[in-house]
Amino acid sequence: MVKRQAYQPILITDASRSQNDQLNSRQKRYVLMMGIRVACLVVGAVLVVAKAPLLWLWLPLLGLGMVLIPWLAVLLANDRPPKDEHRLANKFHPRHRDETPPMSLTAEERPHKIIDAEP
Repeated sequence: MVKRQAYQPILITDASRSQNDQLNSRQKRYVLMMGIRVACLVVGAVLVVAKAPLLWLWLPLLGLGMVLIPWLAVLLANDRPPKDEHRLANKFHPRHRDETPPMSLTAEERPHKIIDAEP
């Protein structure tokens, strides 16, 4: 007697995000970070024109932001999420997945469709 394996559905919740979805989120993050860089430049210009107090403190901080933010933005825009086997969370809490491949339904297990033979 042949032992049949039970049908195991594939869960789409375990699927990774699509390439387009990942690209869109990285592009949005990049544009947001570049917007923050522009804001640092504008705030620095306004502080210089207004001769704000503590200008010696604000200008180096804003300059540091204008130098570091583009570097971080490029790094984050080119970064992809880690593969499942490399995620740190999986190192501590590994998933116990059933290694048996999903089986298709046999003819007896499939829902039957009744077709009328009338013309």
